[in-house]
Amino acid sequence: MTSKEILSFITEVGIVPVVRVASAESAVQAVEAIYKGGVRAAEITMTVPGAIRALEKLADQFGDKIMLGAGTVLDPETARACMLAGAQFFVTPALRISTIEMCKRYSKVVCPGALTPTEVLTAWESGADVVKVFPCGNVGGAKYIKALKGPFPQIEMIPTGGVNLETAGDFLKAGACAIAVGGELVDAKTIQEGRFDVIEERARQYLSCVAKARAEM
Repeated sequence: MTSKEILSFITEVGIVPVVRVASAESAVQAVEAIYKGGVRAAEITMTVPGAIRALEKLADQFGDKIMLGAGTVLDPETARACMLAGAQFFVTPALRISTIEMCKRYSKVVCPGALTPTEVLTAWESGADVVKVFPCGNVGGAKYIKALKGPFPQIEMIPTGGVNLETAGDFLKAGACAIAVGGELVDAKTIQEGRFDVIEERARQYLSCVAKARAEM
């Protein structure tokens, strides 16, 4: 798949669940639940012990049925390792140009983290397909996305941090092309209790939230 196809797939889904859990096994189970709930994209963070193993397993299991991403990618070496494990898009918490270059070299989607207007523009100029605005909730949430979209209408943005069922629609209406949801969708307590049905149900709720917001736009 080309980076353009990967990005339009993610944008169409509208939500990227961020899976930051305590084990590779939990990550696989969480993604299975997200998939059952109808969400066809997921990001496994590199803070998960055995994250690359989890990516390999999910890539084997789902193939093209789900868009798999690697999150918390701090350097180009990690990006390449995740690529070989089956990841199609790469999300970083901070702006590192060499990581963007690695992803572009192999025509994968890269979503670097940025917060200030200067970082957002630098990420875009350096080849970002979409800019992850992080931590968005701490600096005004949807209002901050709206403020950034004023001078940068051409830059695609995905907010992370502060996205929940109450705010998801506001972020989309403010101009985000998709939203990234972490602990509000996949949280440690629910996983510990083995309540994967709860995660499945939440995935459905987020999808209907995205659909509702887009219908109202």
